[in-house]
Amino acid sequence: MRSNRFWVIFLGVAVLISAAVIFLQEREPGLAAYVYSDGSLTKTIDLPHGGFEYKLHSSVSGGFNIITVEQGRIRVSDADCPDGICVSQGWISDGTLPIVCLPNRLVIRIGGGEALQPLDGVTR
Repeated sequence: MRSNRFWVIFLGVAVLISAAVIFLQEREPGLAAYVYSDGSLTKTIDLPHGGFEYKLHSSVSGGFNIITVEQGRIRVSDADCPDGICVSQGWISDGTLPIVCLPNRLVIRIGGGEALQPLDGVTR
């Protein structure tokens, strides 16, 4: 009977240690927004740490875009472009659709975490 109790306790401790290792294991890196201006990467923004704004001036048109970042999402909150499509697009939080402002030549893409591999094995 004593031998059975030893194995039950041993297996219980092994399961707890395994669960703790899996839980405490380093998670995937968080999402990041990549801001391109005139085709060049100008800024990388860590999205899990949000709550601020950036004002970017276009070297091509002389215009500006104000980028607002909240935890896990990003948007263009104001721009001086004539059509304002980048502003009306709203928040993005994954890599499926970028924000594009053609007059100011601004592109914002999200990558990292699951957004790096948006396709599965069937769609490749």
